[in-house]
Amino acid sequence: MRKLILLSAAFMLVISSCCGDKTEVLNSISKEVKSEFAPDRRDKTFETKFKEVDGKWVLYGSTTEAEAKASLLEKLAAKKIDVLDSMKVLPDQALVEKGIVYAVTAHSVANLRYEADYSSEMATQVLMGTPLKVLEKKSYWYRVVTPEGYIAWVTVGSVKTMNEEEFTAWRDSYRVIVDTHYTLFRDKPSKNGAIISDGVWGDIVQAPVNKVVNGFQQVMLPNGKTAYVPAADVKPFQKWLDSRNPTTDNILNTGKQFLGFPYLWAGASIKGLDCSGFVKTSHYLNGIILRRDASQQAKIGEEVDITNGIDNLVKGDILFFGRKATAERPARVTHVGMYLGEGMFIHSATFVKMNSLVPGTDNYYDGTMVCARRINGMEDTIYGLWSIAKHPWYFNLEK
Repeated sequence: MRKLILLSAAFMLVISSCCGDKTEVLNSISKEVKSEFAPDRRDKTFETKFKEVDGKWVLYGSTTEAEAKASLLEKLAAKKIDVLDSMKVLPDQALVEKGIVYAVTAHSVANLRYEADYSSEMATQVLMGTPLKVLEKKSYWYRVVTPEGYIAWVTVGSVKTMNEEEFTAWRDSYRVIVDTHYTLFRDKPSKNGAIISDGVWGDIVQAPVNKVVNGFQQVMLPNGKTAYVPAADVKPFQKWLDSRNPTTDNILNTGKQFLGFPYLWAGASIKGLDCSGFVKTSHYLNGIILRRDASQQAKIGEEVDITNGIDNLVKGDILFFGRKATAERPARVTHVGMYLGEGMFIHSATFVKMNSLVPGTDNYYDGTMVCARRINGMEDTIYGLWSIAKHPWYFNLEK
């Protein structure tokens, strides 16, 4: 009996070892493909899982890159590894067939995460009325793409999904935008009306044209509810956009409206801002969509020579801090702010504040500046910097 048990244990060990070796090979090939086609999860998705089912290896997962999937299958075939293909190319056609193609943020601010789990790291935030493209669904989460191309997960209840026709109707509708720090949407045109939702600077909602009652603008929230908001707190979206003049001074003055507001990791709203979210939001409120993270922002625009410190900087330049490059390793960007001129810059670190870049002065910031970029006036001419007015998710550009 004891020999039988030992032989069985040995057999199971051999089987486990073989499966383990095969899994390592499969994962190694997958990692190689991911590195080539989708190295940054913020821009492209490539997730695989191999599972042995009834003696056959099955490939599960999803990717936004059809070429990556084709390359993976080709490399597996070259290794004489036969797998059953159950990997989805996104957007998931099953969702498309159900009419889930786009979405619009339904909360005043929605939190996006890197994984479909509340315990996952927060990736960014999107404001009410932000158009999104839906890639796939997992449990109570949608994987979505933001207008700047950032990929992350949002809860199903945080968005209103739409098919192509519904999204086109929303995009072409009359909308208003919240143009004050905070406001409240109520169920009737009165300060005594029940609160339906809060609203923050930059939120966009549909509205009947000039439907103002007792000083309240009637609107329709993304969840379909009729609500009323103080008319003084919103502006017609198109008129607001037409009034945007994204000069250096206007962008910096917008940034100063956040002074003292708290730092929040992945925050990109008035409820909390991380360093890159602060820079992004300051541009958004001037009609400009900027890439999300500091490391992404550091790749757009014209490089400014900082060999002599701040000598070549001009007001409005975007400043990046972190670790300088060495012979052994590349530079690493970990922080960003905007140059105010005269040796001062504004940024979000603990809270939004202004600091000096001149050693020995009061309020000196001792972070290491690794690069600076100049982007003012370059919207719609370079990747990573778009005007809202010319973004096809916000407006029909074929009219």
